[in-house]
Amino acid sequence: MAIRMFRRRRRLNRITPFQWVLTAMLTLLAAFMLLPMVYLFSHALKPYHELFLYPPTFLARQPTLDNFYDLLVVTKTAVVPVSRYLFNGVIVAFATIALGTLISALCAYALSKHEFRGKKWMFSVIIVSLMFAPETVQIPRYFVISKLGIINTYWAHILPVIALPVIVFLFKQFIDLLPDELLEAARMEGANEFTVFARIIVPLCMPAVATASILIFQSTWGNLETSTLYIEDETMKTLPFYVSSLTSGLANNVARQGVAAAAGLLMFVPSFVLFLVLQRKVISTMAHSGLK
Repeated sequence: MAIRMFRRRRRLNRITPFQWVLTAMLTLLAAFMLLPMVYLFSHALKPYHELFLYPPTFLARQPTLDNFYDLLVVTKTAVVPVSRYLFNGVIVAFATIALGTLISALCAYALSKHEFRGKKWMFSVIIVSLMFAPETVQIPRYFVISKLGIINTYWAHILPVIALPVIVFLFKQFIDLLPDELLEAARMEGANEFTVFARIIVPLCMPAVATASILIFQSTWGNLETSTLYIEDETMKTLPFYVSSLTSGLANNVARQGVAAAAGLLMFVPSFVLFLVLQRKVISTMAHSGLK
């Protein structure tokens, strides 16, 4: 009996030729998709003379950190150092993640689990706003920021991206999957709406919170619009603006190409690390979003 069970288990665990082929193809595809990231790291580590080799090399032959040193030296004598741009970017990114996730989750909770007048109309407006290109709302958004009197403040960076329609839609779709009976049981035990939201909705929606955090961070960390349109004080601008000032007008020049490569890697690494940390939650969100 034991031998029969062992043989059956071995047969079930055996990998078929089709699975071998599929695994090999997926491995090659994954390696191919990693090539741009490998090139980005390699390009930032190339010494100055390797940046202009022809034909160009994919990997750095003599890796060096000189480009990152030059990035700091370039702004050493400037009025605003690169560390100030980096500090502003970090503050704005994390403040936007915290406030954007909270506001979007609260809005989605109300739209999903409560009945009120104008609910369908409000959700329809959110869905329609997904179709608008960012350029179409730049002028109205500028007037709103100006009337609020928050030009040259951190709020000018945060408010334009604090409630993204796609994040509200993501939370609503996830909260729709939660059973109403669970919330009713908590209310019967004496829990108010804030307690239900904080102790039931948020813990159960952690995969959606992780996905929203990544999307908000990506839209904020690389956002050039706020620094260009709403910020006049150089000390209040973020890292993407500084990177754009390095790369603008350098298409036919050789100056500061290494600095631009290092700055580009600096822009990429935080988003990459955040995704690696939260990738399991993101996959869980994708799996649950298809369940009804």
